[in-house]
Amino acid sequence: MKVLLHTCCAPCLIFPADKLAEQGHELTTFYYNPNIHPFSEFDRRRDAYLRYCRTQNLAIIEDVYDFENYLRQVAFHEDERCRICYRMRMMKTAETAAIRGFTAFSTTLLVSPYQKHEDLAEAGREAAACHGVDFFYQDWRDGFRAGRAKARELGIYTQKYCGCIYSEAERLAKETD
Repeated sequence: MKVLLHTCCAPCLIFPADKLAEQGHELTTFYYNPNIHPFSEFDRRRDAYLRYCRTQNLAIIEDVYDFENYLRQVAFHEDERCRICYRMRMMKTAETAAIRGFTAFSTTLLVSPYQKHEDLAEAGREAAACHGVDFFYQDWRDGFRAGRAKARELGIYTQKYCGCIYSEAERLAKETD
């Protein structure tokens, strides 16, 4: 199967990319993360992603940093911010997969035990229905720690929050408590 894999960051890419390769899928990575704040964090994650992909000979597709659009969608809906963010990223990934002739799409967000898998799966199915391409759901959470350990071993930047301005503020608030 030809899979477009939405990629949130290099550490979260490691385990799913290995698993998809083991399963015999043709993989292309897709970096679209309008939620990441500040831009310096987006850029740092993007650089780590690009370096890792190049060392692994993984195909790369990037989209624009669309932070303003992200903010417009989540403003005054902060309690639904994760669902909105998942939907944005899955819609863009499905659209890109359909335009470029992929069989299916998925996301590295499915490796994180901190993400809401039911909401991710719902966003993926909705995007698949809208764009006529399959959503490939696989629960990779059992590989989260191994992926992070390999990232540290390889000297890959490992972030301390999901990426959005809200999660950054929550992390900083916990540090000051």
